Amino acid sequence: MYNAKVKNYQREALKTRVAGADCYEIIQMLMAGAIEKMVLAKVAIDKRNLEAKSEHISRASAIIEALRECLDFDVGGEVTENLYALYSYMMDRLLDASVQNDSAIVDEVSNLLKEIKSAWDAIPVDVRIKTLNNASQDASHG
Repeated sequence: MYNAKVKNYQREALKTRVAGADCYEIIQMLMAGAIEKMVLAKVAIDKRNLEAKSEHISRASAIIEALRECLDFDVGGEVTENLYALYSYMMDRLLDASVQNDSAIVDEVSNLLKEIKSAWDAIPVDVRIKTLNNASQDASHG
């Protein structure tokens, strides 16, 4: 009963955070969620809990796929192409980790995503605001 109430509270808190977030913050939340799922997958692999491992790797892969699918090739150029390839590699490696029950592969992918997230987190707020304003102006004129 207690766990259900805590999970419900966490779910509602997340909905509130997402509702008030801009696209940069949503990407940060997605990356953090994928990293969290990989931590849980690694623990499940180490404990030989195959059901939990599959669930957590599946969720991490789905988040990474969502990150990959929202890349804008018209704006990002070569950086976007490189990120697309890296996200694809990460998804392939998570599949390898699942098949091989190898937590070291999960660590590899987690570390790659942490590097991307740290770069994303380092984008200055003024650049974020300018980008968001430009995107909203383009949307209103297009």
